[in-house]
Amino acid sequence: MGQQYGTKDKTVGIETVLTRSQVQELVIDYTECTSATDAGTEFANIPSQYISSSFKSSNVSVPRWRHNLTTITPHFGAPQPDTRTCTIEYTLPKDFGAPVYLYYRLTNFYQNHRRYVKSLDLDQLRGQFLSNETIANSVCNPLTTNDTTGVAYYPCGLIANSIFNDTIGSPRSVSTSNGSTPEEYSMTRRGIAWASDLELYQQTAYNNSDVLPPPNWQLRFPSGYNETYPIPNLHEYEEFAVWMRTAGLPTFSKLARRNDNQTMRAGTYEIVIGDFFNVKAYGGTKSLLISTRTVMGGKNDFLGIAYLVVGGLCIVLGAFFTVAHLIKPRKLGDHTYLSWNNDVAPTATTTGRDAGR
Repeated sequence: MGQQYGTKDKTVGIETVLTRSQVQELVIDYTECTSATDAGTEFANIPSQYISSSFKSSNVSVPRWRHNLTTITPHFGAPQPDTRTCTIEYTLPKDFGAPVYLYYRLTNFYQNHRRYVKSLDLDQLRGQFLSNETIANSVCNPLTTNDTTGVAYYPCGLIANSIFNDTIGSPRSVSTSNGSTPEEYSMTRRGIAWASDLELYQQTAYNNSDVLPPPNWQLRFPSGYNETYPIPNLHEYEEFAVWMRTAGLPTFSKLARRNDNQTMRAGTYEIVIGDFFNVKAYGGTKSLLISTRTVMGGKNDFLGIAYLVVGGLCIVLGAFFTVAHLIKPRKLGDHTYLSWNNDVAPTATTTGRDAGR
């Protein structure tokens, strides 16, 4: 029986590993992009330690990057002039069949810390109007209200304040293998969050003047919330919902964009990233990840390897017990072996006191 289960586990494990090996993936660590090159310079090759790829072709060009200063318009909030941007140029040797996913990956960021995970107010996120006093005494501590004015932050708490705020544009083709006209490969922010997560966040009952943006949001809302740059509708802010689903490990990837219908043709692409999220402050890194998918999911061999290991152990243990049974078989037991069915002479003796009773 153990060998049968072991064989099944190994079969599933092999199928999982082989299926996921068909996933094509490109990972580029761009942490050092804006410090490795001077602003406005030509493209430079990205050092190999910052690149990881899995393609169906071995003929792969080295990705390049360059650093510029330009105006970035984020999804919510005011345009950001003179923003440091990282332009990454990469080449796909083979087509990336749809769906194609674009993730950001962070390292050394502990979203599972107890104080961090608890630092949010679900009622506020559901759209309820909560007073400054209520927020000041909420579990959003230590980021509840402004120390000077006493006005509540919206959204309050450490999780919302630390949202990943690099702006990642859609890839734009520079050249294609089939000679088609270079164009933008449009990737949407829609559909990156779970529908059940979006239901947790609703349009707020606050007016723009009732609350303040959290400290790390104030670059995008320099004058606070107003008619020009109002409070964002969190129900439609899918990047927010993705970030609020905290990761269990310090290295994690979160979905930023997707294209479910169009093949990303083999060729050279550029993608522009606005550099806002400071990972060096806590000794982390940030990477761009572009990936395809199979029926077994993305490029993650853990499940397949786990099946192989468990299946191998079952086979080894099954073989061991089979050999042990052949060498020294155990007699089959039945009810005749029960102690009360055996006529064994009593061995206990009575004392004089017991006999006199």
